[in-house]
Amino acid sequence: MSELFDAIDALVASRAPLPPPEERRRLRKAHGLTVDEVAKALRVRRATVSGWESGKTDPRPPERDAYARLLGKLAELYPAEPPGPSESLETSGAEAAAAPPGATVGVHPQEPSAGGAPASAPSAPAPQASPGPQPDRGAGSSAALTARSRPSAPASTPAEVRPAQALSPTAESVPGRTVSQSSTPRRPAAGRTVPAGDDPRFENGPLAVLDVEDGQVLAYCAGGLILDVPAKTLPALVDWTLKEARLGQPRLSGPGKDADPLLVLSEAACRRYGLPTHLTDEERLAGRLPESHKVVRQLARTGWKLTRRGFGPWARIYRPAQGSTRNCVQLCIPSWNALDTRHWADAAQLPPADLARLLGTYAARVMTPRGSTAVTGLELMTALHPPTRASEPDETGKRHSEPNPGSLGQDPVDCAPCEAPDGHPLLADLPRFHRRTPAEVLREEAYDWARPLTDEECTLRYLVGIDVNMAFAAGANGLVVGLGAPTHVKRPEFDPKLPGSWLVDLSHVDLSRVKLGKEWVNLDANLLPSPFSPTGERPEGPAWYATPTVAYAVELGYDVRPVEAYVRYDNGRYLDAWYNRLRDAYVATMGDLGVAATARPEEFLASMEGYKDRDPGMAILVSAIKATVKGGIGKLRERPRGEGWKPGQPWRALSRPTWRPDIRAAIISRTRINMHRKILKHASFTGRYPVAILSDCAVYAAEGPSPLDFLPYREGKPLPGGWRLGVSPGMVKHEGTQTVLWGEGVRERFDAPELNLARYIKTGEVTNEDDGE
Repeated sequence: MSELFDAIDALVASRAPLPPPEERRRLRKAHGLTVDEVAKALRVRRATVSGWESGKTDPRPPERDAYARLLGKLAELYPAEPPGPSESLETSGAEAAAAPPGATVGVHPQEPSAGGAPASAPSAPAPQASPGPQPDRGAGSSAALTARSRPSAPASTPAEVRPAQALSPTAESVPGRTVSQSSTPRRPAAGRTVPAGDDPRFENGPLAVLDVEDGQVLAYCAGGLILDVPAKTLPALVDWTLKEARLGQPRLSGPGKDADPLLVLSEAACRRYGLPTHLTDEERLAGRLPESHKVVRQLARTGWKLTRRGFGPWARIYRPAQGSTRNCVQLCIPSWNALDTRHWADAAQLPPADLARLLGTYAARVMTPRGSTAVTGLELMTALHPPTRASEPDETGKRHSEPNPGSLGQDPVDCAPCEAPDGHPLLADLPRFHRRTPAEVLREEAYDWARPLTDEECTLRYLVGIDVNMAFAAGANGLVVGLGAPTHVKRPEFDPKLPGSWLVDLSHVDLSRVKLGKEWVNLDANLLPSPFSPTGERPEGPAWYATPTVAYAVELGYDVRPVEAYVRYDNGRYLDAWYNRLRDAYVATMGDLGVAATARPEEFLASMEGYKDRDPGMAILVSAIKATVKGGIGKLRERPRGEGWKPGQPWRALSRPTWRPDIRAAIISRTRINMHRKILKHASFTGRYPVAILSDCAVYAAEGPSPLDFLPYREGKPLPGGWRLGVSPGMVKHEGTQTVLWGEGVRERFDAPELNLARYIKTGEVTNEDDGE
C-alpha cells in the first residue's frame, strides 16, 4: 500500500500549481542561488531555468517535481512578505511627484553639444545616483520590496524580467528568448554587483553591449541581463532603444539631465547595421564617417540627426526634444578606437558580457561614458553642477530657467591674458616668434625635477619610489576656484582665499630657513626643489602664479607684494562633488581588488602586490577612473586639434564654459604645493631629501627596498603632515624600487647626472634613449 500512496502523492504533486514566475525568481535570489547553480542541480540548461523564471515556459516531468520541491523548501525559508505601510512604492511618476508645482521636468535643448552636456532647461530633482557599489537587491530588503511593487511591464516589452546581477557575467546566447541571465557559476559578491537603477525608466541599466550570435542581435546589459534586439536597421535600433530597452541613468544632480542610453557595438553588430568594422585612414583622421555614407544618409532620411562631431567612435544620434522627453542615443564603437588602450587596456577585446559589466560599473561609480575618459571627466563636472535650474514660480505660477549658483554658467568667459596658452586670440598681437617670459605667462605645471645623489646617499643600497594616489584629484579637493570672469587689479593686497593669477616676485623665499607651522626650521636648500616652478629652479624675478603657490610662500613665512593680479570675486568649491565621486569610485574599485582603505601600512603594501591580477576587469576600471581625473583636468585647457586652426584664431573648445585654464592651473599648483609641503615635513623630521620628482612620484634613497625603510611610522602612525601609506587620494603607494648602482649606472650611461630617475623607477627600464639627453 505504501507504494500506492507514494504514487498517488507523486500524481498530485505533478499537477500542483507552481509559484508564479516572479516568485520563483524571488525565492532563488533570496537564497543567493544563481541560475547556473539551479540548472546544474536539476540537470537542465541555464536557458531552461531562465525560461521558467520569465514565464515563457513551464517545467515538465521529471524536472518539474524536483523544481517544485526546491521552490517548496525555499518558500518555507523565505515566506513572501507584503510591503509594510511605511514603505513607499516606486512608480514611473516618481520624478514628476518630486517636482515642485508647475515645474517642467526634464526639458532639454534640441541638440546635444558636440563636446558634452548641453545646458539643460529647469527640471525636477531625480534620485541621486550612488557613487559607489550598491547593495545586492536580495529578498527581504527594502529595495527588493520596492522592485516587486512596480507595475508589471507590458508583454511586448523585452525588458520584463530582472535577472540575477552577477559580478562577472559571461552570458551565453539564447536564440528566441527575450531575456537570459548571467552564466557566472558563483553568487554575486556583496557590494560588488552592478545593479540597474531603481528608476523604472532605466531598470535595465545605463548601457548595453550589442553582439550577434546565430543571426540574432543580443543586448548585454550591465546587470547580466540579455535582451533580444528586433531592430534590423540603425534607425530602428535607435527607436527600439528609446521606446523599449529601458536604458539610461538618472541625473546626478537635481537641476541636471538624465544620461542618454549608451549602445556599444561589437564588430559583428557593426556589420549587421551596415557600419564598417574599422575606419579607413582618411576616416580616422577626420574622426568620422563621411556624410555620404549610406548609414548616415539612412539616419537623415528617417529624421535622426548627428551632432557636429558626426558619426565617429562616440556618435550621438538625436531628434529635437518633445516636452520632457529627450530623444538621444549614444553609440560607442570599440573597433573604431573608442576605448583608448592607454586608459582602457584591452577592454575592446572583452566578451560582450564582460565589457557590459566593466562599462556598467564605470557608469554606476562615475557616470555613463560620454566619450573618452577626458571628455567624461569634464562632463562629470557639468553633470554635478548644471549651469541652470528651475526658478521659483512667478506671479503666474510658472517656473523659468535661471543660472544655477555654484556652476560655471551657460556662457564661456575669457581668461586673463597671462592664463592664455600660446596661439590664443588674446595674444594675436604678439610677434610671431615671441617667447613669453615668466612675467608674461602663467606656467603652473607638475614637477619634473632631479638632482645628483650626495656622497651619503651613494652609500645606501636602494632608490625607492612612492606615488601619490589620485594626486590631482586630491589637489582639487576643497579648492576654491573662480566661477566667472577675472577682474584686473593693480598693486593688490594678496588674499589667499581669493582665486586668481598674481604677478609677484618670490625669488626672496629662502628654503634654507622656512616656517613649518609655528616653528622656523633650517633645511638644506641645495637638496630641495623650489615650490615655485615645475623644474624646481628658484625664480629670478617677478612671475605669474596661481593663488595656492603664492599662499604657500606666505605659509613658509615670507611677505609677498603682487604687482598686479587677475582675481575672481565670484568663486566657490566647484570641484568638491567631482572629487568626492571619483574618490569613492577609486576607493571602492581598489576595495574590489582586495586593497582596503582601513589597512595598516604593512597590510596595505602586501595587498598592493599583484592587485591587478586579482580581477583584470576591475584593474582596467582603476586605470579608467584615474584617466578620468587627469583627462578631465587637462580638458579645462584643451588645445586646438586640427580643425584648420591657425594661431590667433579661436578654436572649438573656447566656446565651452568649461574651458577654464585658470582652474587647471589652480589644481596643478595645489597638487605641486601639497607634495612640497610633505617633502619639507619629511626632511625636517628625518633629514632625508628626495633625489627625483616626476609629477606625483618621488624617489628617495634608503637602506632597504620598502617605503617603510624611510617613512617615519611610530606604532603604525605616520608623521603628521608627511607621507602616509594608504589607498585614499593624497596618500602614497609603493611605485618601485631599484638599486643605487642602477641609478648611477643609468645616469653615467647617458652622461646625465640629473637624469630624472623617477621616470624609470617602476620597472628599471629606460625605453627611450632620447629621455637621457
